[in-house]
Amino acid sequence: MDWIDRFGGLSKLEEPIRKALIERSQIVQLPSGTLIFGPGKAPESLLLLLEGTVRVQQVAENGREIVLYRVQAGESCVLTTACLLAYEDYLAEGLAETAIQAVAIPRAVFEDLIARSSLFRRFVFTAYSRRITDLFVVIEEVAFKRIDLRLAQKLLELGRSSGHVHLTHQQLATELGSAREVISRQLHEFQRRGWVSATRGDVRLTDIRALDDFATTV
Repeated sequence: MDWIDRFGGLSKLEEPIRKALIERSQIVQLPSGTLIFGPGKAPESLLLLLEGTVRVQQVAENGREIVLYRVQAGESCVLTTACLLAYEDYLAEGLAETAIQAVAIPRAVFEDLIARSSLFRRFVFTAYSRRITDLFVVIEEVAFKRIDLRLAQKLLELGRSSGHVHLTHQQLATELGSAREVISRQLHEFQRRGWVSATRGDVRLTDIRALDDFATTV
């Protein structure tokens, strides 16, 4: 399977490099819910996602979780890249949110191509730079942005089209790097204002316009 053209940064690889990458990599398929990597484990390969979604999250000692980013089809995992380059173990975990299909590039192949091909290096570091920028946005939001605004924006992001967000309070807390009690309290306030109707595992957006006005103008 010649998958390389599905990744724009790899489509112009030199033919010997392209051939080596295809021959020495492996297509893997994993079911939804698979723990792909976790804290304390060293990366064995770089995954380039062909299908599905991987959620990368940090879990604190007290059990609090925060979603750092998601890897979608056509992307690679910046944390894996960083650990491969620095010879470090993972500090976060990656979970398959859906069934996934990916290309696994073994560490030895990754290191060989990084050294041999400027185009492969550019692909790796371009993806790395873009995701690092996204992570800074996450840090800024968690550190400085009001949780009620972030919750309103997340509800709109996930439920604007359908009018429903099928997540528990704990799952929303994980998405936003907050505590379940904080999210529950804020949802209760949104419900009091008539913006949402919250039941177990589901939040119905009852006044999207008001929620949108709040999220964009406060």
